[in-house]
Amino acid sequence: MFLSVFDLFKLGVGPSSSHTMGPMVAASRFLDMLRQQPFQAQGLRASLHGSLAFTGKGHATDRATILGLAGFVPASIDMDAAEAALAQNRQTRQLTPPGLGPLAFDPDRDLRFDYDTVLPGHANGMTLSATDAQGDVILQQVFYSIGGGFVMTEEELARGRDEDRSDASNSVPFPFATADQMLAMAEASGKSIARMKEENELCFRSPPELQQGLMRIWSAMRDCMDRGLAADGTLPGGLNVRRRARGIHEKLLAERGMNLTAPHVINDWMSIYAMAVNEENAAGGAVVTAPTNGAAGTVPAVIRYWLDHVPGASERLLPDFLLTAAAVGGLIKHNASISGAECGCQAEVGSASAMAAAGLAAVLGGTPRQIENAAEIALEHHLGMTCDPVRGLVQVPCIERNGLGAIKAVSAASLALRGDGSHIVPLDAAIETMRQTGRDMSEKYKETSLGGLAVNVPNC
Repeated sequence: MFLSVFDLFKLGVGPSSSHTMGPMVAASRFLDMLRQQPFQAQGLRASLHGSLAFTGKGHATDRATILGLAGFVPASIDMDAAEAALAQNRQTRQLTPPGLGPLAFDPDRDLRFDYDTVLPGHANGMTLSATDAQGDVILQQVFYSIGGGFVMTEEELARGRDEDRSDASNSVPFPFATADQMLAMAEASGKSIARMKEENELCFRSPPELQQGLMRIWSAMRDCMDRGLAADGTLPGGLNVRRRARGIHEKLLAERGMNLTAPHVINDWMSIYAMAVNEENAAGGAVVTAPTNGAAGTVPAVIRYWLDHVPGASERLLPDFLLTAAAVGGLIKHNASISGAECGCQAEVGSASAMAAAGLAAVLGGTPRQIENAAEIALEHHLGMTCDPVRGLVQVPCIERNGLGAIKAVSAASLALRGDGSHIVPLDAAIETMRQTGRDMSEKYKETSLGGLAVNVPNC
């Protein structure tokens, strides 16, 4: 099993990897399919299903779908050009994607939120269609946004599931598909988790490309955090959530050097690092999936805590942090899910906390078994966490939840490093428990905003 570090950590745009980035990518892929057809389309249609329908407006899924059909992709989106395209669509009721010419698309008529039909492959389903001059469908494709910005057609999803069940080996030197296999390979090879992950990555890119790519990830994370720490105001969406990271940061800076500062204040530092990222995400800013947008603050918050507050920390070890975190994230995605619509927030912030715990344990000198223990502790203590965003916005409880995920990650790494790596619950068992819990969880608590805080907190 191989999933690249650049698949788990990828540049994107808020507020959601599954509900914003995924639909935009799906729409862009549909345009590519349309360009390969011999006929000339005259119009486009989109239908959103399941969680994409229930929380799509709060997650800007409609906006993302329109922009994808206009030819934009998350990794390179120009926000000024995007706003201009949306304004043009409102005026002309047309889209003009490159290479296809003007296509009729009236959002009021051609973009449908289907609350009644849940597609069978995944909770985040969408159907995209192209029509001729008479309005008849001439090309149609079902896509699933499966979390973290990953998108699959219904055919790819079916094939992927078949491949997941097979024992076919991968063309990498360390094709671990479980934590148990990862530990066995580490013991047999004498290599760290980061080194094994690095050798896998180098099958597909050169050492300079890998190094530069990893530092680009951290640079984007840090820039996002810095923007969040500098920004004031109210987040969009109607909940009137105030940005708090800047104000708390200024207070913490003012308290530095005071003799009576309580030790627990370090938790506030970790929280505001995470909150800064997720406030930027909620505002629709540029963000790095880690492994999703809704959980984008946890990993960078732990990295920032390590670099700024732990003696001896050095950016020289950043690749080890990210590679180790990605190894754990890949196991979780392969064997369970990183999608809140599929398994609740245990799959998003829980996965991010496990990744961050593993990365921190690695750069603090942990053995492979201590690293696996750190990830297991963090994931175990997120089990059962629901995804119940108020008003369908990635704001309440998502922003604070990332801060608490970072705190848990640091605690998990610290506890694991106090032991020798032996423990009762293996990481594989925690991952499988998360999968089963997500399967059994009521749909009300899986990013539909039909239960939990979403219905018990006034949101207007």
